[in-house]
Amino acid sequence: MENIYADDWDASEDHPGYEWDRMRLARRLGGEMLGASIYLIRPGQRSFPYHFHHANEEMLIVLDGTVTVRTPEGDDIAGRGDAMIFPRGPGGAHQVVNHTDEPARILMISTMASPEISEYPDSGNVGLFPDRAPGAPGGIGRFIDGAAEVDYFS
Repeated sequence: MENIYADDWDASEDHPGYEWDRMRLARRLGGEMLGASIYLIRPGQRSFPYHFHHANEEMLIVLDGTVTVRTPEGDDIAGRGDAMIFPRGPGGAHQVVNHTDEPARILMISTMASPEISEYPDSGNVGLFPDRAPGAPGGIGRFIDGAAEVDYFS
């Protein structure tokens, strides 16, 4: 059993603009086919770059605080108890941003299909995960410039 309101984090990110703490909830509970992480997103920070997945869908549930959720349809304000689903493909692109002065706690749930390709529309980058889903332990993950093209026979 784990408590989603505990403050015992498995990982932290302090990249400028992306500062958060993460509890790998599903991994702690022994999950293999389902991913779930609690994020505490600091004021003025983002979860991850704006992105979408080709193999996995995700769901957001806001546990505490208020966040702005960027999608292809625009920005939505989500507060405690609000939930959103991000389907596979470009229509499921998303980013969670905390524009408030208080930390926000969110739960992100995802399928863990592999292989996976994720795309980042703002940068044009592509994430390749040939032997694991993003966030799964081990395996290989590479991020490449999506504009780079080579000949098929190169």
